[in-house]
Amino acid sequence: MPSFEEIVGRALDSLPAEISGYMENVAVVVEDENPEDPDIFGLFSEDPYMPAQITIYRLPLEETFPDPVALEEEIRITVLHEIGHYFGMDERQIAELGYE
Repeated sequence: MPSFEEIVGRALDSLPAEISGYMENVAVVVEDENPEDPDIFGLFSEDPYMPAQITIYRLPLEETFPDPVALEEEIRITVLHEIGHYFGMDERQIAELGYE
């Protein structure tokens, strides 16, 4: 079975060039959990003086989706959800695309 980080990498690698080509100055990182909200799967954050960051949280995803196939799909959805925020989409727009 691939590592969590490899699955995140595969989700990023699967992005069409039309999308990934517009992603600039953004870091995608994996952390165990968000200390302020340990139940969230991912978070997009921006700081005017730093690259944008997409964080994918391993523990809540693995605990919620113990099946490897379901886990990989949810990681993909989470990555796409946070990329939507990178491109300025709000929760409603992301939900309309099916990435809630």
